[in-house]
Amino acid sequence: MSTFTFIPNFPIGESSQPKVYKFQAGDGYEQRIQMGLNSDPKEWDLSFNNRSNAERDQILSFLEAQGGAIAFDWTSPRGIAGKYVCETWSTNMTYSGFNDISAKFRQVFEP
Repeated sequence: MSTFTFIPNFPIGESSQPKVYKFQAGDGYEQRIQMGLNSDPKEWDLSFNNRSNAERDQILSFLEAQGGAIAFDWTSPRGIAGKYVCETWSTNMTYSGFNDISAKFRQVFEP
């Protein structure tokens, strides 16, 4: 499995949306239970700013090689290692030789 080693710029966004099964009865009673062992995958909004053309090409080549479907290893800024996929990213060429890349990493759980 490939490892993503590029360091993102701050600010970095982390989001969670735990998977929860909810049962609501007609009298207003509600019961909730987490779905599965890995019910709280994280998503990270990352930016790689003012990167040279060479580094831009390395980052984009890595993401394109995974194609949004192949998981890769990555350690979050909180120091939590895991498997992630990146299904969306974009590039802005800010000025000659400098580039900004935005990417969203989504944690996945697989063997």
